[in-house]
Amino acid sequence: MFDITTRDIKYLQGVGPQRAAMLNKELGIYSLYDLLYYFPYKYVDRSRLYYIHEIDGNMPYIQLKGEILSFETMGEGRNRRLVAHFSDGTGVVDLVWFQGIKYLVGRYKVHEEYIVFGKPTVFNGRVNIAHPEVEAAGELTLSSMGLQPYYNTTEKMKRGGLNSHAMEKLMKNAFALFQSPMVESLSEKVVKEHHLMSLDEALHAIHFPQNPDQLRRAQYRLKFEELFYIQLNILRYAKERHQKYRGLRFEKVGDVFNTFYSQNLPFQLTGAQKRVIKEIRKDMGSGRQMNRLLQGDVGSGKTLVALMSMLIALDNGYQACMMAPTEILAAQHYDTISRLLAGMDVRVELLMGSVKGKKREEILKGLLTGDVQILIGTHAVLEDTVGFASLGMAVIDEQHRFGVAQRAKLWSKNACPPHVLVMTATPIPRTLAMTLYGDLDVSVIDELPPGRKPIQTIHQFDNRRPSLYASIRGQIAEGRQVYVVYPLIKESEKIDIKNLEDGYVHLCEEFPDCRVSKVHGQMKPAEKDEEMQRFVSGETQIMVATTVIEVGVNVPNASVMVIENAERFGLSQLHQLRGRVGRGADQSYCILVTSYKLSEETRKRIEIMVQTNDGFEIAEADLKLRGPGDLEGTQQSGVAFDLKIANLARDGQMLQYVREVAGRIIEEDPTETLPENAVLWQHLQLLRKTNVNWAAIS
Repeated sequence: MFDITTRDIKYLQGVGPQRAAMLNKELGIYSLYDLLYYFPYKYVDRSRLYYIHEIDGNMPYIQLKGEILSFETMGEGRNRRLVAHFSDGTGVVDLVWFQGIKYLVGRYKVHEEYIVFGKPTVFNGRVNIAHPEVEAAGELTLSSMGLQPYYNTTEKMKRGGLNSHAMEKLMKNAFALFQSPMVESLSEKVVKEHHLMSLDEALHAIHFPQNPDQLRRAQYRLKFEELFYIQLNILRYAKERHQKYRGLRFEKVGDVFNTFYSQNLPFQLTGAQKRVIKEIRKDMGSGRQMNRLLQGDVGSGKTLVALMSMLIALDNGYQACMMAPTEILAAQHYDTISRLLAGMDVRVELLMGSVKGKKREEILKGLLTGDVQILIGTHAVLEDTVGFASLGMAVIDEQHRFGVAQRAKLWSKNACPPHVLVMTATPIPRTLAMTLYGDLDVSVIDELPPGRKPIQTIHQFDNRRPSLYASIRGQIAEGRQVYVVYPLIKESEKIDIKNLEDGYVHLCEEFPDCRVSKVHGQMKPAEKDEEMQRFVSGETQIMVATTVIEVGVNVPNASVMVIENAERFGLSQLHQLRGRVGRGADQSYCILVTSYKLSEETRKRIEIMVQTNDGFEIAEADLKLRGPGDLEGTQQSGVAFDLKIANLARDGQMLQYVREVAGRIIEEDPTETLPENAVLWQHLQLLRKTNVNWAAIS
């Protein structure tokens, strides 16, 4: 039997080098395995026939059986079309073709029986079906056709003749190659215990189901397997890590922590902050390396929790470091932490690419002697020239900007890997957190510090600008600052930047007595930082920007966030942007400006934003509306693998269930030697080989 994972797609009947290149480029299909795991997105029941007198223009795809009475061509030039008048004795419909007319004229005969399949519409009071599938009635046995699969294909593929129907033919050719059933990818025990279809049956049924029940069982089997292997991989990795990396044991909470707690704490900790600090203390004292994800909405006080965790490391004679994804963010953390530690005998330094010469040398020397106790920095901290006397704790801000390889680089800075705390302001629903950060324990800060007023969110249509500008003037008159954000989406980057530039000019004219700064991703980093700094220092009152400002910029005086074309942003992104205001004690506002025409889904998104400030509620809703791939607006949520059939929004319960199944297998077979599980460990190896991204899940 051949190996489907290495069998090149170009050798399949009906493919060849040209089509193979298109399948590679457009869908990432390289092997027979990739093709068989490219699943249909919908199915149409082909076992039922309709009568013409039953149909109207609102029905989905239907089938008719009858004969062509006559043909005529209509229209001129580009509007030329071929029309066939088709009847089954109960009425007449028009079959219409706009393309391939020459080829069709001789193909179908008048007064022969055909089965016609397509979507009916009404035009000028007559029912017509455009570009139907037409087959001789004698060649089709409807009862055996079952549900017809429909495959997503790109415009380029359709132009090259690779439409859904062509994909269906390729699937049939692929299945025809198998002389015996496909090799099972789950153990016999798992298949039996969980009442699963065999892999062979499930793959046949997912592409060519005979009835809806068979289709449901096939989907269940394939989702189960997909989620099961992701969880088995994560749990096995976490177990390996626990065995491999003994952690530093921080037994005591001493003077540094206690002095800070009693003298420098700016306000009472919230219940959520206390709970999280307890969880972190327990981890650090357990003798296992801590790997914890700290989730908390913008402004929930994560930095304070991180600082208090770092002070525990100091009390145990170790150094701590904190990494942020941008220089402006690192500088902000440095200011915040220096301010919080004012009057205490703790040396804090800031290390970034822009710190050069003598200053840099001093910091590097201080790190090696242990004089520098807390280092704040960017990726620069990972450079080989940066060494520590004894690094005991590393805090990483905004996880999805740092890869796993970078986390591992931190560990090598010490003989015993430091404890790691990863912070994110992107609220991640539980199901997704279990999949993205399966190797991390999750802590959540779900309360805002006292004195913070919830941000008021208002939806305004873009034809009501005068009242919008009047309210902005009012805020500026009170000494506040304003953000105006424009979308920046890769596909239409040129148009978006033009919109931002036009918006900038328009606002300068609209507010002649205000100073306006602008920031977008095409600017040089130094320019960008300079413009940001002007806004932070209060020199400019209005900041026109793209989503560059999404992460972490802290301007307590900014109280209004206007988001232009809010319909083009995802929920999580809108929520992140809204979090840029509301940093001070003043009432803050987020104004979502949209056009009047909104799709149903967009309307829902905007409503959710107006109703709630709860990041987790928003993340759950976002996951349901858009699926996980888009969690960050532009595919960068850190989903390190493509889900082919499971959907994390809808299959959360199944994810929980298979996680328990995978957990039990790892407990019963810690050495991976039980014969009954051999197939599982082999298949996991195979997945790690064939799917490039798998290794990155951990």
